[in-house]
Amino acid sequence: MKHIELFCDGACSGNPGPGGWGTILRYNGRERELAGGAPLTTNNRMELTALIEGLTALKEPCRVTVTTDSKYVADGITKGWARGWQRNGWVKSDKKPALNPDLWEALLAQIDRHDVTIKWVRGHSGHPENERCDALAVGQIKK
Repeated sequence: MKHIELFCDGACSGNPGPGGWGTILRYNGRERELAGGAPLTTNNRMELTALIEGLTALKEPCRVTVTTDSKYVADGITKGWARGWQRNGWVKSDKKPALNPDLWEALLAQIDRHDVTIKWVRGHSGHPENERCDALAVGQIKK
């Protein structure tokens, strides 16, 4: 199974507002950058979209190390929140609806396809790939 490094970030100008996402895929010393945006969205939707788009771009099941600065995404996966919301019909433990169920559903389907490990990094702390993903995302907001 190929080992892919995936770096991702989302950004929003206003929340909600215009948003963008950026992803870097690295395999065997080669990199591919992906980016996109939406005219009216939220930061969390862009964070989720960045990861979904990166995983979807992989043509075969891979072992993927994901680096994200989003606690929402990292905790949603590593702490099992998203699987719990899914099991409970997208209702959280406080009985309120889980946000972004469409994106979480898509992300969980991709995670089932790959062997995914999530690494959280502090945003805007000088991590080169995280900074590049942020620049890609912000660039999409300006389009």
